[in-house]
Order: sequence, then structure tokens, then C-alpha cells
Amino acid sequence: MSREVVFRPAALRTLEALDSIDARRISEALNKFADTGHGNIKALKGPLKGRYRLRIGKWRVIFTPIDPQTLLVTDIDNRGEAY
Repeated sequence: MSREVVFRPAALRTLEALDSIDARRISEALNKFADTGHGNIKALKGPLKGRYRLRIGKWRVIFTPIDPQTLLVTDIDNRGEAY
């Protein structure tokens, strides 16, 4: 069930700006979810309906499944600023 993870430019810039420990944790969690489907996932509601969030410690990764093989990461943000 391996999926491809694609980043929007803003999400990629955010990931690259994080310290190496947080960036590695986020990358590993995204890859684990893409490979196995396991992770702390929640479907979002309201104006973000159709998107999902992956919780990684204090970080939230917002993504949209484009098709069964592709995930589009739209945002990576701190918990207090993510929504």
C-alpha cells in the first residue's frame, strides 16, 4: 500500500526550515503512513473538509489524498497555528 508523498512548495519550505530532529520525525511519520496507513490521522471538518491531519508531537501535517497512490502535503504547522 505504498503511496507517493508530494509536497506543495510552501510545505516543503516549512519542512526544510525546521530543525533536523523535527524534520526527520515528520519525514519518518509521513513515510510510515504512506507505506502502512498507520499514524495519528484525523479527518478535518468545516472549511478543511476533505483534508486530513497527521499528528506528530507538536506538529500537524495537513494533507489531501489525490488518488489511492498519492498524498499531497499542503501544510506543516505547529499545533497552535495549524487550524
